Amino acid sequence: MENNELQKIWKSIDSEINMKSKEELRLLLTSKAKQTINKFRIITGISAIICPGLLIWLTVTVLNRPDDKIYMINNIALGVITIISFVSALWSIYKLQDNKFNKPLKEWLEERIKILSKWLTGAYNKLYVILIPIIYVLMILSIHVYYENEPYLDVLKNGESLTGLIVGTPIGLFVAFFAVRKIRKYELKTLEFLKDLYGRL
Repeated sequence: MENNELQKIWKSIDSEINMKSKEELRLLLTSKAKQTINKFRIITGISAIICPGLLIWLTVTVLNRPDDKIYMINNIALGVITIISFVSALWSIYKLQDNKFNKPLKEWLEERIKILSKWLTGAYNKLYVILIPIIYVLMILSIHVYYENEPYLDVLKNGESLTGLIVGTPIGLFVAFFAVRKIRKYELKTLEFLKDLYGRL
């Protein structure tokens, strides 16, 4: 995050710090830290809500197309990825929840900074580059084949359908990557604020 952006954030906090007692200051900084952590929990929570809906769709469509084995494999593969994502989202929410108890604020914040840093800048921080195209293609094929009401292979052999998929895929992937990059940029900016807050405690 740029220094001037951090200064803007801190300016809003500093205006509340004047004339505060030590206990009031501690409560203020605790509140700011929790509010910032909750931003990550909300983003993760949204993905956790989407996953069950997608799993229901995949289940219903597979049950309606029991004879199309390739369609079934497509949906099962997407379902496995969705279940892993759902469990991961729930685990992330659990790890970030407010379980501070009697732990000092600085220690509590340090733990969460380490968790978020691992997610956002760790060894697997670019995993989304691989997962997004896979998830997108499987999802588009699941929807397209289902509403075409034809066997999976027949849809892929259909020139018009195939052309539509080929043309639409780059556009859809661009939108998906754009959205993910915006979210990650916001998350990284928020992480930098937490690090700055930690350094001031």
